[in-house]
Amino acid sequence: MSGFFKSSIGRKVSMALSALFLMVFLLQHLTINLMSVFNEDLFNEVSQFMGTNPVVQFILQPILIFGVVFHFVMGFILEIKNNKARNISYAKNNGAANSTWMSRNMIWSGGFILIFLIIHMIDFWVHEMNVKYVAGDLSGLVDASNLESGFRFHEELVEKFVPLWRVALYCVGFVFLSLHLMHGFTSAFQSVGASALRKKLGALGKAYALLIPLGFIFVALFHHLTHNH
Repeated sequence: MSGFFKSSIGRKVSMALSALFLMVFLLQHLTINLMSVFNEDLFNEVSQFMGTNPVVQFILQPILIFGVVFHFVMGFILEIKNNKARNISYAKNNGAANSTWMSRNMIWSGGFILIFLIIHMIDFWVHEMNVKYVAGDLSGLVDASNLESGFRFHEELVEKFVPLWRVALYCVGFVFLSLHLMHGFTSAFQSVGASALRKKLGALGKAYALLIPLGFIFVALFHHLTHNH
């Protein structure tokens, strides 16, 4: 197994599999976030289930965190390896003529996404984990004005998008995510042997890379504009 990760093909395949896993998560995450726009009660119910179900909390959540960390670490390793290869190839030909700007700068878009992700985790995940598992007092997550509604996930989401600076940061973050996905989507499928479907995957990849980030931007702007009195 260690030899697999040390090989160039092994690293690319493992990177692709982690990317595909995270793309599925992004779709699921956006679906739940859109509920906060169209159905507040359903959003609270789903968020409460995700935030209290032991399978989600102690099995799926650690897998997701591992997937995120693995993807970024493997991305930086591949970038270092690719840079060494480019230094040789560029001496022989024009590397820029054989690859897109995005493919050559995935590390920069990925780096900004990592910074954005850390801020996002501090905004939502760290606070929730502290309330539930450090302080051990769930009252910090309950809507005191309406105990029947249970947890105040929707209220907290809305509060986060009141400041304009945070909305702007999220919008910029998702623009970088879109740029990252423009190359990453098709690259991930090609790395796992689906290069024969390149044309179809190209169209699907562009749609995914545009619609998913736009969906998150829509959620942020919607809550900022409708609740910022």
